[in-house]
Amino acid sequence: MRTAVTPQRAVVILLALAVVLCGALPGVVVAQSESQTGGTVVVEDGETVDELEAFAGAVIIDGTVTGDVSVVAGDVRIEGDVGGDVSAAGGSVTVEGSVDGDVDAAAGGLRVSEGGTVGGDVSVGAGTVAIDGAVDGSVAAGAETIRLGDDASIAGDLRYGGELVGNTDAVAGEITQESTGWEGEPVLEPIATWLFALYTLGLNLLLGAALLLVFPRFSSGVAGRIGTDPLRTGLVGVGVLVGVPILLVALAITIVGIPLSVFGGFAFALAVWIAVVYGRYAVAAWLLSLVDVHNRWIALVVGVVAGALVSQIPYLGGVVDLLVLLLGLGAITRGIVAHRRAVRKRESRPQEGVGTDGPAAD
Repeated sequence: MRTAVTPQRAVVILLALAVVLCGALPGVVVAQSESQTGGTVVVEDGETVDELEAFAGAVIIDGTVTGDVSVVAGDVRIEGDVGGDVSAAGGSVTVEGSVDGDVDAAAGGLRVSEGGTVGGDVSVGAGTVAIDGAVDGSVAAGAETIRLGDDASIAGDLRYGGELVGNTDAVAGEITQESTGWEGEPVLEPIATWLFALYTLGLNLLLGAALLLVFPRFSSGVAGRIGTDPLRTGLVGVGVLVGVPILLVALAITIVGIPLSVFGGFAFALAVWIAVVYGRYAVAAWLLSLVDVHNRWIALVVGVVAGALVSQIPYLGGVVDLLVLLLGLGAITRGIVAHRRAVRKRESRPQEGVGTDGPAAD
């Protein structure tokens, strides 16, 4: 016999899942990624890959990466060849091989070893910076100590913040000390964007799984409404998206309504998130049904992943996201209204054994 899920119990379950899953998500992301994550990620000597994005304890490149490298690791060592740019965050970053593009790093220490070469510019924020190899571009470094070795070579300018020691004759261009400190470019932006995208994808998948588990019948109803009557559902979504913010603003005008408007704003933001996940799931379920695939878990994964990819397309992604949001909001609203009507209808029916025709009461 199935146990009924009351609204209070459902909320507790969802909150518990959110707390546990949000805390565990980075581990899930690592476990679900393939060769790009792990304790140690290695590009072996003689191996060639197009690009490398890694989140690991250590990243070692002995082979060749023809494109860009974006890594977060405790230790990053480039002993082979990189054809593109390197964006790295870690405890230590060492270039012993060659990098044809730029090197952007945030680390405890950065070293371009003797024999190491950087074809572009170097931008780094670190505890210590040591350059013993060749940099064909310019260097912008902020560190406690910037050391230039005897075999160092910098073809461009050196802009630094901190203490500069060593072979300053290695710099062919101008040497400028930043009196207000080093203000480098945001070297972690590509890595942060990548990690945030994975984090968001994981959260959406986990939210969708929680909704399917806790509200299976309601979720099926949402998918059904979007698949069978998308126009009406979308129009209801437009009304909700426009009407709710107007109502919240109207509540905020009065002092009594301010707390309600604040709470309503948070609730509406949560509803929008749920609507996006439901919308992607429902659209995928409808499309998969056209090829005779009727599995809600496959629909969830396909919808959330495909939606995340489509949203990255300029212009088109924004339009698709809006349509999915409207469909999701409309389907949720219609589902809630239908549920309330069903409850009222049941409550209006005479209960068995109650009334003038029933057995006499004691």
